Amino acid sequence: MKRIWKKAMCIALAGMIAFALCGCQGAEEKKPKDAGSGKEEKKKPPLPEKLALNGDGVPVLKVYQVDEEETKEMDLETYLLGVVAGEMKNDWPLEALKAQAILARTFVLKFCTEKESKYQGADISTDIEEAQAYDATGVNERVEQAVAETKGLVLSYHGELPYAWFHAHSGGATERAVEGLNYEKDEPGYTKVAQGRESAQAPEDAREWKAEFTEQDMLAALKKAGVQDIQRISSIEIGKKGESGRAVTLRVNGESVSAPELRLALDSTKMRSTLITDIDVQEGKVIFSGKGYGHGVGMPQWGAYGMAEEGKTAEEIVRYYFNDVTVEKLW
Repeated sequence: MKRIWKKAMCIALAGMIAFALCGCQGAEEKKPKDAGSGKEEKKKPPLPEKLALNGDGVPVLKVYQVDEEETKEMDLETYLLGVVAGEMKNDWPLEALKAQAILARTFVLKFCTEKESKYQGADISTDIEEAQAYDATGVNERVEQAVAETKGLVLSYHGELPYAWFHAHSGGATERAVEGLNYEKDEPGYTKVAQGRESAQAPEDAREWKAEFTEQDMLAALKKAGVQDIQRISSIEIGKKGESGRAVTLRVNGESVSAPELRLALDSTKMRSTLITDIDVQEGKVIFSGKGYGHGVGMPQWGAYGMAEEGKTAEEIVRYYFNDVTVEKLW
């Protein structure tokens, strides 16, 4: 759980993708300038109506604990401790942990605004297939400091909560949601293509990867991705590419298939990204080579690490990877 490139991380991201594809984008709304300050008043995202607030104004969550098989009530900031420890290694630079906390807090509120937990009576859970990774045992003073120093801070896109996407390593450049996630709605205005700025400390298998699949693996994955009529694989090539160079589609025997969907069907811990550099079709197997780890949308965690090394603050980090967003304090 503490190494972001492990399988739990990818399952969590897959859960986030599934959640995001069901969502909707808020419309832009502006308020008039404040006559006293001469500045435009910022419109903060609303809190989920179904969540009660404690005496400090912090939302209270009913969290289903998978390991204990019971639902517990805790304030959002307490829940966030386990999320940050689960999503990012707890000895990372403080500003990277704080950036993760801002995105994680935004995710929780977005989830509770738009979704219902699959666990009856719960608002959210520690199930990484539903929400975010969670590791209460990984909480240390550094994680506590990161959450405390960002208390109440979330991303805002013109007064609405955005999807706070993140991934492990961009491979050099991030991507927009339609290309990186096969996002089925209009492209959100807050996603962007940006240099990844990843730290040199990132492990080799997060920067570059190679994955080998049998022909049977490929045929089974193709069926999951919606291609039913291919019996043998004679050729695979990249079809459409996004601005970052990621494959948006692949052509298998000349038939188009979504690259993000095929990646998930093949196992995203093996085919680590759609930033593919080489495809080798051999007798009975296919070998992919590529760069980066994850879908490539939003903040790369190793990019947050790298920017923190450069002396950037958490707010500078999250605003760099998302277009036209502000960081607002809700409590």
